[in-house]
Amino acid sequence: MSRRREPLLRPAQGRYLRRLLSPRDRLLAAVEGASEAGPPGRDPAVVRLFELLAAATRPRRILELGAGRGDGTLALARGAPEAELIAFEPEEALAAPARELLTAGLVVERVDWRAADPGAELASLRGPFEIVVLDASRPAARRWLDFVLPLVAVRGLVIADRCLAQGRLADPGPEDLGDPGIRALEQFNPYLMIHPQLRAVMLPLGDGVALASKSRPLVRELGGPF
Repeated sequence: MSRRREPLLRPAQGRYLRRLLSPRDRLLAAVEGASEAGPPGRDPAVVRLFELLAAATRPRRILELGAGRGDGTLALARGAPEAELIAFEPEEALAAPARELLTAGLVVERVDWRAADPGAELASLRGPFEIVVLDASRPAARRWLDFVLPLVAVRGLVIADRCLAQGRLADPGPEDLGDPGIRALEQFNPYLMIHPQLRAVMLPLGDGVALASKSRPLVRELGGPF
């Protein structure tokens, strides 16, 4: 088992909860192992949450912004095998191995994989999406949320991962001052939690996961100017 940090829990709590997870299959375990030598994959419990939420809500369409190494994408595709799934990852160093993972997981034909910046293409997408997943640690996360909210179905689910910066957001050190990822989360998290069209909760799972349900249409969805 890899020695991952448990930034939001005491070490003993983290180890106990990880022992309760059923063993990961070899594909997801390989992503976790590779993450120790490069940009991280998603926390195993978060990957499991993605699959469970997709299975429970039975979405017709899913959109993922900032898919990273593709482990969350694979979980979403497994949880909702009938859904249309569009996934964006702008960083080529992550996009290439992610596509290999989806190919090995036998879901690549069901995923519209786009190695591109979502900001350049969101305006051309058409909704509704019943689930939208985004990586809150990306500097563009708040802008992505603004673009995508009109595309989210009423009562649809927004899932934001990596919301707590391994505990550094709540207890920043001198080295965190000016960090673009910290600044992005300082803007994103309150915005998501108090947004008038969303009902949201922040969970101390993995590196922090926010779940939000769109409670009503935006004014511009009803024909208004904004």
